[in-house]
Amino acid sequence: MRDENVNDTETRRRGDAAKEKEMLRMNSSFLAASPRLPLPASSLSSLILSLDVGTSSVRAAFYDERGDEVAGTEVREERRFSTTEDGGAELDAESAVEQVFGVIDETLARSAGLNFFVESVAVSCFWHSLVGVDTNGRALTPVYGWADTRAARAAETLRTQIDETRTHARTGCRFHASYWPAKILWLREQHRDLFQRVAQWLSFSDLLAMRFFGEAKTSVSMASGTGLLDIHECAWDEEILSRLGIGHKNLPPIAGDKEFFGLADEYAKRWPRLASARWFQAIGDGAANNIGAGCSTRERVALMIGTSGAMRVVFEGGVSGNLPPELWCYRVDRRRIVIGGALSDGGGLYEWMKESLNLSWGDAELERELAQLEPDSHGLTVLPFWSGERSTGWNARARGAIMGMTAHTRPVEILRAAMEAVAYRFALVARAVEGFAPGAEIIASGGALNASPIWAQIIADVLGRAINLSAVREASSRGATLLALEAAGKLKSIGETGAPILQTFEPDSVRHERYKQALERHQKIYELTVADQEVAKFLSET
Repeated sequence: MRDENVNDTETRRRGDAAKEKEMLRMNSSFLAASPRLPLPASSLSSLILSLDVGTSSVRAAFYDERGDEVAGTEVREERRFSTTEDGGAELDAESAVEQVFGVIDETLARSAGLNFFVESVAVSCFWHSLVGVDTNGRALTPVYGWADTRAARAAETLRTQIDETRTHARTGCRFHASYWPAKILWLREQHRDLFQRVAQWLSFSDLLAMRFFGEAKTSVSMASGTGLLDIHECAWDEEILSRLGIGHKNLPPIAGDKEFFGLADEYAKRWPRLASARWFQAIGDGAANNIGAGCSTRERVALMIGTSGAMRVVFEGGVSGNLPPELWCYRVDRRRIVIGGALSDGGGLYEWMKESLNLSWGDAELERELAQLEPDSHGLTVLPFWSGERSTGWNARARGAIMGMTAHTRPVEILRAAMEAVAYRFALVARAVEGFAPGAEIIASGGALNASPIWAQIIADVLGRAINLSAVREASSRGATLLALEAAGKLKSIGETGAPILQTFEPDSVRHERYKQALERHQKIYELTVADQEVAKFLSET
């Protein structure tokens, strides 16, 4: 029996050696056919799988230990939140989970012929999502997104019962429909039976963790985007929990910064290549975007336009005194904070305009048409609140509007006016962010700006400041990767890594002056409508 075991072991050893030889041969052939792929053809390479779970897509790709993407390994699957007439923005929870699983399947299948092992997995996930699960971890609710405004009335109720200024200082979040306190209160008041059946409230990344690892621990980064975390103590806020009628048992535990996880048996069998990988906690996509774009100190401010828009600064330490009411403050980890403002409408509004106005030109032709229009020459004022307002006034009841149209107004002029309106909102956010990053360089990223250099130029002219468009195509997944490398001790600091600039847009002083006048008009109309709570309430209910 012993000799038979020895023979079996030797047979397996020879078989493994033959497999490794064949893998090396396949790897060399793949490299010869794909010269863009920077994988060495020698011994096993150590790579990181990075998952970027966004609102409009799920993406996965491999990165090396320098934080560079391995070309040819990316898989992306688009998706869209379902909207409802009463302001809902939802994803089916189980379908969304399966979509992430499918992207992982496809990424591993695409790289099956490559000779490497996966040392770790980094995850970036969209902030502010909420899903309720039962005692078995089964989703009882859809995934409610940040753009869901049905909790607007609940947010107003919270303002009458809790000191919002003090809460904002503790949690970094205003009372708004995008955050958990308003959503949970809305569900408790409007869907009591459902509320009582929920055992735990989770972010979508926590739901993924529950499936991946068998436990739903959350990161301090994801928790800071809920509106329920004391960002100074890095613990759930007792005053708000008490008001909502929930306890710590109803929320996921908060993991340590360097805590990582391993796959549950079911998924280790499904993905053998990931079975021994260390899975790092998910980080909020906004924080990851800053880091991936090279904006991890006060010297650089990130401006991003994807589906929505944001301007953010990341730095070590905390905030002394009250946080400006226009801004929020979340955490990257226990060492670093991220401060900024967010717009609910960015690239999503751009796409809505193109589709609804039947602007069927190709991208290049549309850019030429937009470029031919002089600043504010259309005479239009757009209030870009198709998904409600976050920064600067935090009015979830806000509604979009196009004013000043005549029979002569052309669709392309409406689109240009909307792009300028988003730039005006960024100008207001920039004034508030300036106090935390005076004179900082502005680094821009996001699919919307990559697709439209005209938009980047408009923002530079409105702000009167140079805009540097980042050459990093996928800043969020790169940022999650860099943080994982730092946590693993393979990168001393995320600040060591630079990020190349693709193009710089310098402001034009004449256009800037014209835009200053247009911004004044825009703000006056905003104050007469959106900023007036009674008017906004009337418009949202009629």
